[in-house]
Amino acid sequence: MSNPTPISSEPAQRILAAAQFAAEKHAQQKRKGAAQEPYINHLIEVANLIAGSSDTLDTELVMAGLLHDTVEDTSVTQEELAQRFGNDVASLVAEVTDDPSLPKEARKVLQVKDAVKKSPRAQTLKLADKISNLRAILASPPVAWSLERRRQYFHWAKQVVDGLTAPNPRLKAEFDMVYASLNNSANL
Repeated sequence: MSNPTPISSEPAQRILAAAQFAAEKHAQQKRKGAAQEPYINHLIEVANLIAGSSDTLDTELVMAGLLHDTVEDTSVTQEELAQRFGNDVASLVAEVTDDPSLPKEARKVLQVKDAVKKSPRAQTLKLADKISNLRAILASPPVAWSLERRRQYFHWAKQVVDGLTAPNPRLKAEFDMVYASLNNSANL
């Protein structure tokens, strides 16, 4: 058995530091679905989708996938992210962070309207997030969500994704497949 070619452990260490930070900050959060999965599962899924979306690893984008909800959903600030993980990671997170001071419906409208303005890397992050959210609705929909509410979420997510000007081809294909399962699922 031959030894693998040595590579730097630095990217893995940075990604794991972001994962640990996200796990600590989201420790008390659960997904909205009936199964109440730990929220970190969503963040790991988003990061994993990003990592698999290209033949080369974009360490900062994977880190942003893990951290993409910290500013929106916890007490973490953009400045704290920049200090701990660098300006690139913080900027990517900022591109996909909704303004929590706005009403929910206004935030949803802005996601559709602003999709076209996102950088290609932020579009990859946004697409991975939407895939994870749709998968979660299929696997464990929120108890209070009617069939119509679930359908509305799917259609809104598609509007956001349709506004992306440079969607990652692998993730776009996955999104389309998950979206198509809307009508094939027993849950919808």
